[in-house]
Amino acid sequence: MRIDRALVAVAMVAAPAWAQDSKEQARTIAGAPAATPQRLKLTDVPVATGKATALFDGRSLAGWTPWLGYADPAITYRAGPADRPVGTSRDTGGDFAVKMVDGAPALWVKGQTWGSLVHRADLSNYHLRLQFKWGAKTWAPRAKEPRNNGLLYHTHGVPGEVFGTWQPSAEFEIMTGSTGMIVAVGPKLRGRTEVAFDPSLIAPHLRYRAGGRQVDLVNGTPTWNVEAGRDAERPVGQWNTLDLYVVGDRAVHVVNGVPVAEIRDLATIAPDGTRRTLTHGRIQLQSEGAETWFRGITVEPIATLPKVVVVR
Repeated sequence: MRIDRALVAVAMVAAPAWAQDSKEQARTIAGAPAATPQRLKLTDVPVATGKATALFDGRSLAGWTPWLGYADPAITYRAGPADRPVGTSRDTGGDFAVKMVDGAPALWVKGQTWGSLVHRADLSNYHLRLQFKWGAKTWAPRAKEPRNNGLLYHTHGVPGEVFGTWQPSAEFEIMTGSTGMIVAVGPKLRGRTEVAFDPSLIAPHLRYRAGGRQVDLVNGTPTWNVEAGRDAERPVGQWNTLDLYVVGDRAVHVVNGVPVAEIRDLATIAPDGTRRTLTHGRIQLQSEGAETWFRGITVEPIATLPKVVVVR
């Protein structure tokens, strides 16, 4: 019954929420604030049920399809009918490429024009691992904001469906201070997770908390994203390892070996308004204002999810 009441509370505040103080919204949704981020650990890590596959061959962008949003990213969230995304209308070799860094090849994302690289593989029941590090460049309109990118999974729909720039998906956020955050990409994406109110965060002031109140992620509402349980990212310039475990409509986000978020009941809202379970899709590597390097992108099949345990 605790979960049911929490979901009712979210529904009651969602409609008028943006007119309220954002911290009051978050307190109503999540309850009392969390004193400190939880210490979490990963147990029961699944053994692969098959061979690992490299999604990046170290030589080319084979298997990846680029898509670019608007030439001026500043209009992304306010573009009008006359505005058109770049899409695939120009050569993208200056946006995405394979280059040498730290003595080895890596997939390079410039970040100046927003968009993504979408891999052709339709994935389900998998463990995806990659390494990333930030480059030196950041670009307007996020030049002075935290560096931002993302690993988007269960990707579906058509290129540019979301703000002319991305495809609908769930997001494993890659952003300084927030890597591992859960984001609903697109108005029809849904997913449930557990949260606590954290007034130290910017709106929507919600942080993942095992055993916290359950919320449904809905883009454009006070539950459009949920901050990672803690900041486990290494300093800018160092490599980070991300592990994404996905089985069916559930996923676990892990940053440098530290579990930082879980999501369940991933779904899309069908044209008739019904909720349809989402269990597979492609991945996107975002371009969103910051130069980023990726390497060691592999995926292997799994049958179970690891467990996220609170360290007392």
